[in-house]
Amino acid sequence: MAEDRWPPLPYDAWTDTYATLHMWTQVVGKVALALSPPLNHSWGTALQVTARGLATRTLPHGTRSVTIEFDFVDHHLAIRATDGAVWTMPLTRAPSVADFYRDVMNALRDMGLPVRIRTMPVEVESPVRFEMQTAPGAYDPEYANRCWRILVATERVFTAARCSFVGKCSPAHFFWGAFDLAATRFSGRLAPPRDGPAFMREAYSHEVISHGFWPGGAALPEPVFYAYSVPEPAGLKTASIEPPAAYYHEGLGEFILPYDAVRAAADPDRTLRAFIDTTYVRAAALAHWDRVALERRS
Repeated sequence: MAEDRWPPLPYDAWTDTYATLHMWTQVVGKVALALSPPLNHSWGTALQVTARGLATRTLPHGTRSVTIEFDFVDHHLAIRATDGAVWTMPLTRAPSVADFYRDVMNALRDMGLPVRIRTMPVEVESPVRFEMQTAPGAYDPEYANRCWRILVATERVFTAARCSFVGKCSPAHFFWGAFDLAATRFSGRLAPPRDGPAFMREAYSHEVISHGFWPGGAALPEPVFYAYSVPEPAGLKTASIEPPAAYYHEGLGEFILPYDAVRAAADPDRTLRAFIDTTYVRAAALAHWDRVALERRS
């Protein structure tokens, strides 16, 4: 049922859980950053959508490997090593960010998988180090599960949409910095250099058209799908796109499609696919991408 795959996610109803999960995923993401091989565009550190939640890639640690997974079905965090060692923690205990950070670091150490991470959060306003965030955490299992179900449904549509694209393209994966699921296509041409941190400069080292899902934030307090092109070609912001509920957000510099418009549609998958396809086609045409070379023709 569409209700099961595209559940309601009102921003104001789960802001505390959302904020806590954002920091928890940053702790786990920074473990991935410390252990993952430096794959291009930070792809090795992104979390993957699984049949139960969000997980790291398999991370090497000496002669062993490890994964860390948020389980949003049984609501626990699981650390699993290739030698069979397992550690779990119930998310419903809702530890503070400081306690979550301490427990994860101690668990990895006790499993013989010690790791050191930078504890300053990224891509947030007024960041505070993990160990200093001692306020009680929040975890509403229902809303955590709803968010994950949306990610599962979105990942499926994003993956199907990229199948005709044979150029370089990212998987649909979850970036813990901004707490969004994204899939990005590349033209193969270098983009103009940009300012910002090294990971951001590499992310946009080449021309891209990107699509994503974001649960919202201060600038836009509602869950949305987005689309943008870097660099943005002239005329894109006034281009005609589908569905009618989509629009160009001047402040964000992106096309926005409210999530509620998708879940209210008779066919949510088709509605989201129309947004992905039309924003890609308009951006690629205006930026003069070589679509003959980049796309599979049936």
